[in-house]
Amino acid sequence: MQELRHALSLHHKIYPHLPNPVAIVLMVAPILLKLGKSSPVALWLSVVTRVTALLLPALTDHPAGLVRVIRCWLHLWVDRALGVVSITAPSAFHFTGLDAWYYWVLAAAVLLTTSVLNAPEVSVAQRANLDTRTAM
Repeated sequence: MQELRHALSLHHKIYPHLPNPVAIVLMVAPILLKLGKSSPVALWLSVVTRVTALLLPALTDHPAGLVRVIRCWLHLWVDRALGVVSITAPSAFHFTGLDAWYYWVLAAAVLLTTSVLNAPEVSVAQRANLDTRTAM
């Protein structure tokens, strides 16, 4: 359990610096993978995702933000919404093959990163084991 707590704490330190490399990958991957074979929407949706991936971190109030007008919690919810869009897009737009897999993998990565790995840090009471009950 201590290892999980340490990993989550480390994630909170690394997460603000993740969007820039992710944005670069999102810019290059659709071109290299030649998205859009099953539907042109697959390519255009990736363009919207790339623009969001570039703008959102720059406008977020975390250490890597440039303008810092968007609260971090809102940034995370927009990321999660993009994850939901990515997981539903293959069905909604009838993507097949690599187009579908691209969005499913993207959705899994986004939702895992923003939901599971971005869990709140352990409280002081939990660290001191003050929230545990003892049998009488």
